[in-house]
Amino acid sequence: MTVDPKETSVAKFHGVLLGAVAPRPIAFASTIDAAGNINLSPFSFFNAFSANPPILVFSPARRVRDNTTKHTLDNVLEVPEVCINIVSFGMAEQMSLSSTEYEKGVNEFEKGGFTQLPSDRIRPPRVKESPASFECKVLEVKPLGKDGGAGNLIICEVLLAHISDNILSEDQRIDPKKLDAIGRLGGNWYSRANGDSLFEIRKPLTTLGIGVDSIPDKIRSSEILSGNDLGRLGNVESLPEENDVIAFRENEQVSDILNQNYNQRDQLSKELHLLAKNFLENGMVREAWLALLQE
Repeated sequence: MTVDPKETSVAKFHGVLLGAVAPRPIAFASTIDAAGNINLSPFSFFNAFSANPPILVFSPARRVRDNTTKHTLDNVLEVPEVCINIVSFGMAEQMSLSSTEYEKGVNEFEKGGFTQLPSDRIRPPRVKESPASFECKVLEVKPLGKDGGAGNLIICEVLLAHISDNILSEDQRIDPKKLDAIGRLGGNWYSRANGDSLFEIRKPLTTLGIGVDSIPDKIRSSEILSGNDLGRLGNVESLPEENDVIAFRENEQVSDILNQNYNQRDQLSKELHLLAKNFLENGMVREAWLALLQE
């Protein structure tokens, strides 16, 4: 499917964007107007864009159906401050409830059953139940258009961060499993960053990987190894020495494969690739290379 936004309704393309650009983190934004009315609302057009200065940006879009603006946008134009709270799985349903379009003056802290905590440096309160909250001053509000669906970038500088001790590891880092954050997808769908959905990839910052293009063709064109597998193989700095490859023939699994498929080249290749894939799935990249180089 190819979709041209200029030939598609705003509502339909909005669905395409939200369905494909996912999961998105959620800014649970607390704001206040000049009269002191507090508003709490979630936005998934949100992310971090700088650490020095610390900048967060979220975007309350104009409503597609009637081109009206949201209370959050109106509030920051009156009082340029916002507390951005992170949403964990344990508060997901309450967060969703607070996204109801209540009339101006209705406090979503109360409707969602959340607890207000006074912020230290800004007027809007923070959410006690949130695992992390960021007190921010609004540097700029940048409208992206005047029609329904147009975003309004609220560019915020973090003045103070509050991190729950409950989500910290022993070395005082945020533990993603304890954070248990959720992300927004299209329609009614959300994701949960925990359990089997979490995985680690070591960043290639201190090493210079050989790259997928340096992997021998017979391995790169494998019908068994996936793109992720090739990425892991290409992240090594160099291939194993020939002596190490020869020595690895003593490995029981490799020895069995070599003996059982001595005169069956295609089957030999298949079995070695399957073994290598198993090694890769267990984080044993060097062993995977030693197996693959037995051909």
